[in-house]
Amino acid sequence: MENYVKTRSKAHGQTGSTSIHINMVADKKTGRLLGTQMVGKNGVAHRINAIAVALHSKMGVEDFTQTDLAYAPPFGPVWDPLLTAANQVLKKI
Repeated sequence: MENYVKTRSKAHGQTGSTSIHINMVADKKTGRLLGTQMVGKNGVAHRINAIAVALHSKMGVEDFTQTDLAYAPPFGPVWDPLLTAANQVLKKI
């Protein structure tokens, strides 16, 4: 199961917000997270580390949606782009 989302790198109204494109892949049968591709100018490099840990831990998408990621308006929206992508994948599996 594959899902693509386009979201913003920072909270609404923060200057310098740019687009982030995320393609998340999960196993439809088991719900296990299989991989994620991210492209963007801001915020991609530090976010991909959360996916690396999830993959190393063999985490399922549902478990990942419950991850408590830090929130700071200058660095990310209320719903982190990775959680937005994971929630969309979860709806499809």
